[in-house]
Amino acid sequence: MSAAIWFRPYTIEYVRSLTANLPQHLGMEFTELGADFLRARMPVDSRTRQPYGILHGGASVALAETLGSTGAGLVVDPDKYAVVGQEINANHVRAISDGFVIGTTRPMHIGKRSHVWEIRIADERDRLVCISRITMFVMEKS
Repeated sequence: MSAAIWFRPYTIEYVRSLTANLPQHLGMEFTELGADFLRARMPVDSRTRQPYGILHGGASVALAETLGSTGAGLVVDPDKYAVVGQEINANHVRAISDGFVIGTTRPMHIGKRSHVWEIRIADERDRLVCISRITMFVMEKS
């Protein structure tokens, strides 16, 4: 196995400690930190469904942004850099009305000033629900 991409040898417990506000409200939970990926799940329930009873596209995008921005933040030296989202897109390809969605993010590009992360969101049977990509800006802290 290749070396981990993370700036430090983070643990999933540490990553879970970063969850606050919107991710917490939507029930997101980080579940796995691999050498080059981060995974989380989110329930499809009254907090995340749209009026037609299926997963709200905005909830999928919130999961995607949470995963991509957290991943980007774990790659850089947090004492010197901060990461902020510049652009996100999402294609919603399957409706889901209950259970959990599982999001997995991996970097497509890690540069000095920008990152591009892909986020694959699937149902519990590993069927694609949403595919997303986020571009992160890496800025120096002053």
